[in-house]
Amino acid sequence: MGELYASCTRFLNGHGARQPDRVLSDIVDELGDFHIDTYGDGGVVADLEAEACELLGKPAAVFMPSGTMAQQIAMRIHADRTGRDVLLWHPTCHLALHEGEAVVRLHRLQPRPVGNTHRLITMADLEEVAEYAAVLLLELPQREIGGQLPEWDDLVAQTGLARSHGTATHLDGARLLESLPFYQRTAAEVAALFDSVYLSLYKGIGGLAGCVLAGDEQLVVEAREWRRRHGGTLFRLWPYAAAGLAALRRRGPRIPRYVEHARAIAAELATLEEVTVVPDPPVTNMAHLHIETEGEAFKAAARSLAIEDKIWTWGYAQPTALPDRVAVELVVGDATLDWPPEEVRGMLALLIERALSRPDD
Repeated sequence: MGELYASCTRFLNGHGARQPDRVLSDIVDELGDFHIDTYGDGGVVADLEAEACELLGKPAAVFMPSGTMAQQIAMRIHADRTGRDVLLWHPTCHLALHEGEAVVRLHRLQPRPVGNTHRLITMADLEEVAEYAAVLLLELPQREIGGQLPEWDDLVAQTGLARSHGTATHLDGARLLESLPFYQRTAAEVAALFDSVYLSLYKGIGGLAGCVLAGDEQLVVEAREWRRRHGGTLFRLWPYAAAGLAALRRRGPRIPRYVEHARAIAAELATLEEVTVVPDPPVTNMAHLHIETEGEAFKAAARSLAIEDKIWTWGYAQPTALPDRVAVELVVGDATLDWPPEEVRGMLALLIERALSRPDD
């Protein structure tokens, strides 16, 4: 699959394939001269952390090589501070689905999913929880349900309720920047509702890997110790930090364009009878497309398009609760901006036609 992706010349999702020389060139073009770090100390790593503090309005920030590491560490620190071990989160959050029960197995913490798998957490969901937890984790946007976002007043109320219980608030802000056009607020204004914030440096903005974890100074000091315990304080972290800082500066300002384009594409796709856009309209640069077709047939059609026309659309099609529908994720980035909405509609219609006409194996 990786070779096929690399062989394509046009990409629907995200920023498309970029060769290493182009990635390195972009870093130098954006940052100019910069200095390397030693075990995460100094150089461009420190520059990134300082810029993250300013962006998020937090006293301190630390670079982490992965969001999985950063969020486990945040959960552990808040649990130690509060003397509690219960974590409240949405059933589809990243820690619940994609981390192999790490907070349980490594840190002996107790997750308590809140709310319904298919919708956002509500105040009523939180009010049903009688016990006081260590942390309330909220993900903005909620990726697994199409990138949905709570209204601002709901977000304020939920974090306020948690804090009234002595519960820490943590923001899984992997895609926080993509949420800002919806809220019409700065990253710092959103982050002010939370005791700690995780921001990915690659998921929306296209760095190589890694993230920052921001909070008060004591939290970050402890997080640096936990990074070392997790094996994340590598001898040189500068390649990831430099790529992340360059991407933050280069693509952060473009996000409103991505969101606007996502909405225009969604409006065009809504005219396809076989497609349902979730949410409609999109509230970020992301949306899930629920398509009336068979999954393997759709994947085969997408693969055929990649082989014959060198166009990469999707390498997967997730099953849904409905047996005759699958879901794919559309994420608008630099590459997607080259696709007029009507062309996206035509391409998707072609994939559906090919999938429906595929002979049975």
